[in-house]
Amino acid sequence: MGDVLPHLRAALEGSSGQAWLPTPTGDRRESRRLSSALGPGEPIDDDVALVVTTSGTTGVPKGAMLTSAALRASGEATHKRLGGPGQWLLALPTHHIAGIQVLLRGIQAGTDPVVLDVSGGFLPGGLATAISAMRGPRRYTSLVPTQLIKALDDPVAAAALATLDAVLVGGAATPRPVLDRAAAADITVVRTYGMSETCGGCVYDGVPLDGAQVRIEDGRVLLGGAMLAKGYRGIPDHPAFAEPGWFRTDDAGTFDNGVLTITGRLDEAISTGGLLVIPQVVETVLATHPAIHEAVVFGLPDPRLGERVAVAVVPKRGAIAPTLDELREYVTGEVDTSAAPRELAVVEEIPMRGPGKPNRARLREDLQQRASR
Repeated sequence: MGDVLPHLRAALEGSSGQAWLPTPTGDRRESRRLSSALGPGEPIDDDVALVVTTSGTTGVPKGAMLTSAALRASGEATHKRLGGPGQWLLALPTHHIAGIQVLLRGIQAGTDPVVLDVSGGFLPGGLATAISAMRGPRRYTSLVPTQLIKALDDPVAAAALATLDAVLVGGAATPRPVLDRAAAADITVVRTYGMSETCGGCVYDGVPLDGAQVRIEDGRVLLGGAMLAKGYRGIPDHPAFAEPGWFRTDDAGTFDNGVLTITGRLDEAISTGGLLVIPQVVETVLATHPAIHEAVVFGLPDPRLGERVAVAVVPKRGAIAPTLDELREYVTGEVDTSAAPRELAVVEEIPMRGPGKPNRARLREDLQQRASR
């Protein structure tokens, strides 16, 4: 960590005169893929401090060009919303924007981060020890929903999180039952929304940070303001940045009375029988099922419907996995019948793509392979 912080400090100050591309040191293949696609060593605008990749795993990687000014604006707005600077616990990979931001916020606060080793995966048993090493006056960490779920299943880890001033949770939607469990454990959860293209989270608990802007266009969320990236490295005409000062996300949502609500991903919508199903809407319903620990909804090719709704579920420990008929009945009690799953896979673990994001493509491939066998 000592060799990373000086580079990030220079990037934050804008004094290095060069941009940095964070890559996963433990994954040489991915590091080579990112380096070959994003051209380290080639010319770049002087004000770009970091090129941070998005968490997608298919196609050519995209790197968001973040300026020192945007990074500073993000950190300052975060601390203002949370109640002041503090020490941060790093429990996320440092080649993703959420992990990078933990380090940058610590630099801005003038504190050294406490680091939880997640190179072998997130183990909640180490949380209490790491948190006990933190010093005030304020203490924060940032997690993804799957980490929070694991921590809640460990009473010692949950009690340790409850001593922090805030636990930022983002990267993916956090199911309501998980938020309720966290509240019951006295954990101060702050739901964050954002991405690499906005220096990470720029909307907290639905309300934009100071300097961040939100608007809705045909149901799509657009983000702008002081935290916005200059664009993508090597893709000057990308449509997501076509309108100066704004980034067109792939998220559907509403923005009413100053509060943003994300309803799902437009690029993950399932077209079934001529109707559109947003997976996250169905997942929100399934999250309340008493036997389900996690659920991910996705589409499968269907000769009659175009796509059919499928779901992969991880049952709760000790619970009997629900049947497809049971899930269909449960879902149709809350949403239209068209959104009810037509195929079910019971799995031990949900594959992920980047921090907190379920890998629907992997699940789709696995289920199709099962069918072919």
